[in-house]
Amino acid sequence: MARLNLLEETRYEKLPVTVYADQKTASLAVAGRIAALIRSRQAAGKPAVLGLATGVTPVGVYAELVRQHREEGLSFSNVITFNLDEYYPMKPDAVQSYVTFMNENLFDHVDIDRANVHIPDGTLEQDAVAAFCLNYEHQIEELGGLDLQLLGIGRTGHIGFNEPGS
Repeated sequence: MARLNLLEETRYEKLPVTVYADQKTASLAVAGRIAALIRSRQAAGKPAVLGLATGVTPVGVYAELVRQHREEGLSFSNVITFNLDEYYPMKPDAVQSYVTFMNENLFDHVDIDRANVHIPDGTLEQDAVAAFCLNYEHQIEELGGLDLQLLGIGRTGHIGFNEPGS
């Protein structure tokens, strides 16, 4: 029998979905899952490789992770992060920069090694962007991929800046 195209083969695929009563409950659950991943990778002597996002959705998650760091000893010493995106062009100290967002909401409050924080560079010359992006992907591949990717869901229904209709 001829193979269907990938869209047809996966169109009825069932992804596990959990619906929470409210944003706080969801944030606590997601942060708990991330913390458990960090701890299990730490126990195995391996890094936890996280894909992180910005926006309203993950703010509660980051707040809970900071709380667990301060109050429960959750260490980020084995965590390597790759942020999903950055505005371009954008200086990292700009108020709108995702570097600023991540520092204010997570990185300034935990014991992560700043060498393990990766955020796309919004200051590159335009002709250097493609090579930077390719290298960014290679860095993730060299680590074996992301252990977890956190994404937000926007008011328009977009997930990770994939706007409806795009």
